[in-house]
Amino acid sequence: MIQYNYRMKDYKAIAFDIDGTLYPSWVFNLCVAPYFLIHLPFFLKYAKVRHILHRTAPLADFFEYQGRLLAHELGCSVAEAEEKICRLIYTGLKPFFRFVRPFPQVKETFRKFHEAGYKIALLSDFPPEQKGNLWGIRPYCDEILGTEQIGALKPSVYPFGVLAMKLGVKPSEILYVGNSVRYDIEGAHNAGMKTAYLLPFWRRLFCMTATPADISFKSYRHLQNIVLQ
Repeated sequence: MIQYNYRMKDYKAIAFDIDGTLYPSWVFNLCVAPYFLIHLPFFLKYAKVRHILHRTAPLADFFEYQGRLLAHELGCSVAEAEEKICRLIYTGLKPFFRFVRPFPQVKETFRKFHEAGYKIALLSDFPPEQKGNLWGIRPYCDEILGTEQIGALKPSVYPFGVLAMKLGVKPSEILYVGNSVRYDIEGAHNAGMKTAYLLPFWRRLFCMTATPADISFKSYRHLQNIVLQ
């Protein structure tokens, strides 16, 4: 049974994660697999660094600290590490997104939420601009933020607080939509927001729909029906 714990009249804004929330991660992972294998040593070290950064307090210069951590792992200079991140991650992964399409009804959902008067935002751990035109949803967004630029990755409450400030609403007036219980749902909840969890296929298959989120939904049409009822 899908769970709900919400009153939509309490919300003034709806914010979304991007990766795995607006599009299926498995499609991107399949496209990028050969590239990943070619640069496997780098990506393994980079994953280790990101794991540390997910547990790090807000930083004045996120990119410099990320570079220092990776330089230690690779045994190179900070400048070389930063160049590799830019070339292999920020620039190198960008072309693969042209093969990725959003989940059905994503653009329609953003349009309908915008028309209903909700402020709309994106908050992602990777640069939103990496996804190009974001499948046509940019015109419906009041704010588009990357946590790296803010200085802390999810699940830190800091980027969620900055999001609320940018939107000009209280955290309790924001519904945050994501696909990760650890980073999206718990992070937003700890920041005082309500949460909506996109159920993965395996949870739906085995009827494992109970989650810590206020809303658990199985499709964007389903989310529309919940929010706009």
